[in-house]
Amino acid sequence: MTLRLEPWQEGDLPLLQAANTVDMTRHLGGPESAERLAVRHARYLRGWETGECRMYRITDGTGVVGSIGWWSTEWREAEVHETGWFILPGAQGRGLAAAAVPLIVDDLQEHGWLPLLVAFPNVDNRASNRVCERAGFTLAGVDDFPYRGVTLHCNVWTLRLPEHEG
Repeated sequence: MTLRLEPWQEGDLPLLQAANTVDMTRHLGGPESAERLAVRHARYLRGWETGECRMYRITDGTGVVGSIGWWSTEWREAEVHETGWFILPGAQGRGLAAAAVPLIVDDLQEHGWLPLLVAFPNVDNRASNRVCERAGFTLAGVDDFPYRGVTLHCNVWTLRLPEHEG
């Protein structure tokens, strides 16, 4: 398997649309409107110019199988890097998300500026929680977060990154 991360491109809106199903978003409060997807897509593109986020499509040699990225956010009154991902249904169960996380960590070591990476999967999202375990994150607790008009009950996973110079 040749897993690669490719920077988010103008033509990647259909990838967001493919992941915007009831089943794929059940741990996130449900699907987004077409307008909200378009706004998110524009933010992903803009993030490469502004540095506000670095979003990628995941490819495995057969095509695009999902997405992963990182951005800065606030958690417990501190600025941290956050990561999130999805794998399309036809590619799930093959360890692709767990294999993509170390690639994001490598990217953070080159382009990030904070020493902590966090992930907030819903406590009921067994697959994403397993990805965090396999990637070496430490379970730091459980928190509730407002997201898309609902409150998510999430595990908080943390991964210490090397201090960044400069």
